[in-house]
Amino acid sequence: MSTEILINAGTHEARAAVVENGVLQEIFLERSSRRGLISNIYKGRVSRVLPGMQAAFIEIGMERTAFLHASDIFDPRHEATGIEPPRTENIRSLVAEGNEILVQVVKDPLGTKGARLTTYITLPSRYLVYMPQGRGVGLSARIENEAERERLRSAVLADLEPDENAGYIVRTAAEDAPPEALRADMMYLRRLWEFVRQKGLRTDPGHLVHADLPLHLRILRDLLRPDFERVLVDQPNAHREMREFAGAFIPEILPRIELYEERRPIFELHHVEEEIQKALDRKVSLKSGGYLIIDQTEAMTTIDVNTGAFVGHRNLEETIFRTNLEAAVTIARQLRLRNLGGIIIIDFIDMEEPEHRRQVLQALERALGDDHVKTNISSVSPLGLVEMTRKRTRESLEHLLCQACPTCEGRGFVKTAETVCYEVFREILRQARQFECQQLMVLAHQDVIERLLDEESSALGELELVTGIPIRLQAESLYGVDQYDVVLM
Repeated sequence: MSTEILINAGTHEARAAVVENGVLQEIFLERSSRRGLISNIYKGRVSRVLPGMQAAFIEIGMERTAFLHASDIFDPRHEATGIEPPRTENIRSLVAEGNEILVQVVKDPLGTKGARLTTYITLPSRYLVYMPQGRGVGLSARIENEAERERLRSAVLADLEPDENAGYIVRTAAEDAPPEALRADMMYLRRLWEFVRQKGLRTDPGHLVHADLPLHLRILRDLLRPDFERVLVDQPNAHREMREFAGAFIPEILPRIELYEERRPIFELHHVEEEIQKALDRKVSLKSGGYLIIDQTEAMTTIDVNTGAFVGHRNLEETIFRTNLEAAVTIARQLRLRNLGGIIIIDFIDMEEPEHRRQVLQALERALGDDHVKTNISSVSPLGLVEMTRKRTRESLEHLLCQACPTCEGRGFVKTAETVCYEVFREILRQARQFECQQLMVLAHQDVIERLLDEESSALGELELVTGIPIRLQAESLYGVDQYDVVLM
């Protein structure tokens, strides 16, 4: 499988695309005006403690206060072991209003909600994640070879300092990494934590202590795997920074970092720009002729599978089965591409054969196996709906690039011109009964005015006879279809 990363490093906006076999799989976006906060470390001040929610609100210098749950607060009384018993005491025994506290963002602000915080600080490097409040060595579940897992665990344990009160997680990228590289990462992370800790002591509450790497360097640290063919970046400064970073931490990938100097924009390769636009549509076409309808709401995302124009070659059950199999693979890609998170409900087309249902679920699980974000298929509901979750840490692509329609205010629909005409009639009657006037003027959208002059002209004439008041019509170009005014003259 050929995989490459394309990086469009603009001055105010950076974008990165993961392309597998010429097909866009994932898009990352970062704007200088609203950089993501995940992994940033702040000196915070506790503004409110809510025992009923077992949570506290923390001022970190953002527009909205951030949220810290009791389960995310490290209790220093258990520092000797790094193991905390089940939390039973009130949150007031852990924090109090006015306390200064070092916190890390684990979830960006989403909608009206502030950032989600933790006091369990983690600092990632290429191969390891350092946990100052943790103990021991953990390993990524994606490293499946038991001998390799044991080798990595032994290598990290061998380099632990005798009095080191910290833990490490070995990342997937560490598979086959030499012990010297792991040792270098451990030394770097220890120095970084000491720098962060000292700076945290000097920093005033409500200020940033340590920011995560910019997008083009995070991509190298977090995503690059041995199977990646190359990384193309279209900006010389970003290319230089990436080579310097790789030279210091990942020297083996230096030959794969290339500067893109063609006239054609980098995101026109593999039709990436076009695919981003498609990822904002509700409807996703399948090669077979079927299609998906994806609706993202505040509570959950729903995905409906339809056969569309696909009629198959054998029988209806086989047609449905083939459509669902193709849909399962496409859904996994769309979840990554759109960065959809939270609760996801998938309505596959009903299948009569239990074996077909099992194979479709297996196909979905296999396709989700390439997702670096944690997913969990919980169950199939009694109505045959597949219920799953995908960890939500940052805004979806739609929320990053779009805003609610000012006409329908995010509802996804507006009243018809016919409905608005009847509302206008009722408003005319109400005004005529309450106030005396010489004339009424109706201000409305062009479509509404045209309907009043055409299909509803007789009803408008009857209304003039009933009220005894002349009615004038005026089209307003700035009005939405469901906006109107009835003015007394």
